[in-house]
Amino acid sequence: MDDVTARIERLNSMAPDFIRLLGGTITDLDVALQKAVFNFTVPLDYCHSGDVVQGGFVTAMLDAAMSHALFGTCDDIANIASLDITTQFVGICRGAQPLLVSGWVKKASYRTGFLEASIHDPSGELVATAQSVAKLSRHPG
Repeated sequence: MDDVTARIERLNSMAPDFIRLLGGTITDLDVALQKAVFNFTVPLDYCHSGDVVQGGFVTAMLDAAMSHALFGTCDDIANIASLDITTQFVGICRGAQPLLVSGWVKKASYRTGFLEASIHDPSGELVATAQSVAKLSRHPG
């Protein structure tokens, strides 16, 4: 098993309950680019107006991808705390279909990370984006 596969399996096994509830799994990590890719299939129970994913859940998916882009690719990160998240809803995010959620590190210093993410629907249409500023805690040593 290669390092990336092992990282993906470890992260999926440790996923918080909300990721599982929203039908999420990490499918790819690019350590060099500090990028994480999730597939989410949100159950209709978490939708309104039939199949429209509630906005807070959209933000949660984007936040998960952004934090895992750093946490999953940088071994000395102990904790990531969001200081600010801005979400743009540019389309309709629908439940009960696979959503491709990608997060990446735009820049990171020792204590601060600048992160971005996007969601694409099954046809490849961009439906949401986010940017975040996060406080980083690192393991000593």
